[in-house]
Amino acid sequence: MGEFEKICKDIKSIKIQGATNVAKAAIRAYSLKPGEKTKKILMNLRPTEPALFNALKFLEKEGKKKILSHFKESQEIINQEVFKIIKSNSIIYTHCHSTSVVKALIYAKKKGKKFQVLSTETRPLFQGRKTAKELAKNKIKVSLFVDSAIHQAVKKSNLVLLGADAILESGVMNKIGSQVVAEEAKLHKKPVYIVSDSWKFSPKSMEIEERNFKEVWENTPKRVKIRNPAFEKINRKYIKKIISELGILNYSDFIRKADKII
Repeated sequence: MGEFEKICKDIKSIKIQGATNVAKAAIRAYSLKPGEKTKKILMNLRPTEPALFNALKFLEKEGKKKILSHFKESQEIINQEVFKIIKSNSIIYTHCHSTSVVKALIYAKKKGKKFQVLSTETRPLFQGRKTAKELAKNKIKVSLFVDSAIHQAVKKSNLVLLGADAILESGVMNKIGSQVVAEEAKLHKKPVYIVSDSWKFSPKSMEIEERNFKEVWENTPKRVKIRNPAFEKINRKYIKKIISELGILNYSDFIRKADKII
């Protein structure tokens, strides 16, 4: 298997996680086999990743170096903005694994903020464990909850930080369970912030990806059908602010600014 094929396989299987990491990997893959055919192959690997689409779109105009520089500089701004909203001794809830969220929390810890994190395991691929490992490695206290304890985890928190796979005009596409998180946050009066690069904005609607049932139960009994939706849309009414390299903005202001960029 060549390097291009391996990158494609890792993107498809979610071995490469996080929309920004997927976009960076796609740029690497494209540089190995540039061309329209390669673009189509890469875009079809993860159909709900606008960061991938937009990175490939801007690549022709800006070049690889500037694209990768964008992600680095964007994260640095996001880190500073997230730092502002974390109060001393905060209890922060997050779901799944967001590179933007994790890096911002590690930055806040290194800059002296005192807080702890509550996270859910995020079945069937357990991306929440990846979040917990990365935060714990950086001396951040983490409590990992089973997914069915979302109610308890959100209730115990002070605020919710979620990543995004895609930001649409009507809401944010994120890992399955995220809408439940947002509804629980509304119930318990906890603010929900989306932490994301603006390149995850898409003016187009997106279908929910249904992943292979074997991720859930490989040897399924007869007459048992497994449903494995990977994402769901968080209604924008549940979102307090979007934190990106454009600043800490309400939903409408973010859409207006991102629409001029994408």
